[in-house]
Amino acid sequence: MAHGQTAPRQLALALDHTESLAREDFLSGACNAAALRLIESWPAWPHGAMVLVGPEGSGKSHLAAIWAQAAGARRVAARALELSGVPAALATGTLVVEDIAAGAFDEQALFHLINLAREDVAYVLLTARTAPAGWTFDIRDLGSRFKALPVVMLEPPDDGLLRAVLVKLFADRQITVDEGVIGFLALRIERSFAAARDVVERLDSEAMRRQRPLTKPLAAEILRIGQT
Repeated sequence: MAHGQTAPRQLALALDHTESLAREDFLSGACNAAALRLIESWPAWPHGAMVLVGPEGSGKSHLAAIWAQAAGARRVAARALELSGVPAALATGTLVVEDIAAGAFDEQALFHLINLAREDVAYVLLTARTAPAGWTFDIRDLGSRFKALPVVMLEPPDDGLLRAVLVKLFADRQITVDEGVIGFLALRIERSFAAARDVVERLDSEAMRRQRPLTKPLAAEILRIGQT
């Protein structure tokens, strides 16, 4: 290397880590037991439509994927649902409508969908980050329809499940870490699946950049948190 030149900085490759959404890869616990029972009880649902509610990263998409596979359901983002496309979307008799957010969907389309599902005895699984009870609707009857739908909540994970999620997320990236690292993280991060996913991504990226194995001291250094 010529005088005055500096060594190139080691760059971590931004690899795409695909998370499996198969049933066998779903980690169950007290926080999601009711939701899992709902999914696995199909088609013996008391109502044709159900609402699955939980924060970002809580497992809604995984549960929706499990049900879609079992029921042969199509999947559509709530913001993409249009009135003219409702009959085609429900053509198979089962449909997942994902990420319904207050004011961010076509009310007429969703109202038509719920009514058509009742008429055709079809099944619809709706997912949202917040419970629809707190939403306001321009179509009053749509609000009434939502109030009548069963809502299943996904709760924050307990310590055991959070540890299991951390292990799985590292394994998805082909990283093996010892129990000391898992326990250290589980006691210090926000108790949510989203936080677990974020911290694993951050640690993986930084450990790769530094070309060092992921240990508890390194994790503490990266996250700037104490080890006590």
